[in-house]
Amino acid sequence: MKEKRSSFSGSIGFVLAAAGSAIGLGNIWRFPYLAAQNGGGLFLVIYLILVLTFGFTLLITEVSIGRKTRQSPLKAYGKLDPRFKWLGFFAVLVPFLIMPYYCAIGGWVMKYCVVYLTGAGKAASADGFFSNYIGGTIEPLFFMGLFVLFDTLVIYKGIDKGIEKISKILMPILILCVIGIAAFALTLRSEDGGAVRTGLQGLAVYIIPDFHNLTIGQFVKVLMEAMGQLFYSISVAMGIMISYGSYLRDEDNLFKGVGQIEIFDTFVAFMAGIIIILPVYVFMGREGMDASGPSLLFVSMPHIFESMGVIGGFLGAAFFIMVLFAALTSSISIMEAVVSSLMEHFSISREKATLIEGGIALLLGALVCLGYNALYFEVPLPNGSTGQILDIMDYFSNNILMPVVEIGTCVLIGWILKPETVIREATKNGEVFTRKTLYVVMIRFIAPVLLTMLLLRALGVFK
Repeated sequence: MKEKRSSFSGSIGFVLAAAGSAIGLGNIWRFPYLAAQNGGGLFLVIYLILVLTFGFTLLITEVSIGRKTRQSPLKAYGKLDPRFKWLGFFAVLVPFLIMPYYCAIGGWVMKYCVVYLTGAGKAASADGFFSNYIGGTIEPLFFMGLFVLFDTLVIYKGIDKGIEKISKILMPILILCVIGIAAFALTLRSEDGGAVRTGLQGLAVYIIPDFHNLTIGQFVKVLMEAMGQLFYSISVAMGIMISYGSYLRDEDNLFKGVGQIEIFDTFVAFMAGIIIILPVYVFMGREGMDASGPSLLFVSMPHIFESMGVIGGFLGAAFFIMVLFAALTSSISIMEAVVSSLMEHFSISREKATLIEGGIALLLGALVCLGYNALYFEVPLPNGSTGQILDIMDYFSNNILMPVVEIGTCVLIGWILKPETVIREATKNGEVFTRKTLYVVMIRFIAPVLLTMLLLRALGVFK
């Protein structure tokens, strides 16, 4: 059974849903520590430049492909050029691999929400709490299952009654939480052996560029880290923006919508840095900034909340609710990219496709959870790191497949179909494409080179 293609009720619904996709765990735990470890303000400046050039190019390209073809990511590339059908398969394989481990991490966030909302935040700050939790069996599976269930219910309801409706509820709350917690972070203060550290001092560490011992090699490293973060953050190369673009109405201003997504994503990423870097600096000093990923979110932050006394319990609850909402809005979009492709490829209903993908995510998510206990093992990865099941899935989806998808997209649009394909779609209602020359240069030359560098770095060719 083939259904009539749904659509967002308006541009606001599209922007909130797409921004919700972009604003996820990558903004909350990855952006802050990368900024702290890569020159503070230098990283921010490079990231902002990349948002307005590299990020804009990839984002508007994928949204335009979606609206032009009115197809899922699986079919969209083949409709543009049959020789690029394979690209559609890769574009769907990315969210298919990401969904299970994202739900496992979402389950971790749910657990911490419950801990803080029940007033047991002190337990979360105890040494070994996080490792003991993920090393367990029942609880990680239970919370991962709850996370998958929520996503499945939203996607099951469709575009306007599911994705758009929940985005209009969660996104404003998320933004208010971000602003409120960031404002509080600026007021923090601690004393350690007579030395006073304040939130404003932490802000200076965060935003003032550090050019100490900066070399060309170090600059390239910061550039690669910033580009990798942007790539991870704006939800390109996952089929998501193609899916959402396919639900965008012809009369909506695509160019304006993409600009608003850029603003939302960059704002939240920057504010997340304030929320995390400032407390870490105030209560743990510069050495605390060496923490990253899960240890930053699930180990360092609970220690900090405990150091704050009574107010720390309330702030911890607000913080993990914010992180949970960010994780939910992103995972919904990841699931939709797969579901829309299943619907079109097998000509099945949304309901059936959602249940199939929900079941697969639940099964693979269980394997990810068990990868920290019953199925624990480590393997070396080409980039020099070692990993468990989660790390392996993340490495192949984010570090290999995503650059390949975008390199292929740049070749297709920049050289086969020509940039005018996207420019015409983005300005079909008379809009002005204000970055036209930049877009042409980026999609044909600069973006493919940067993406190739990113891929070669992931393969361990250089660091």
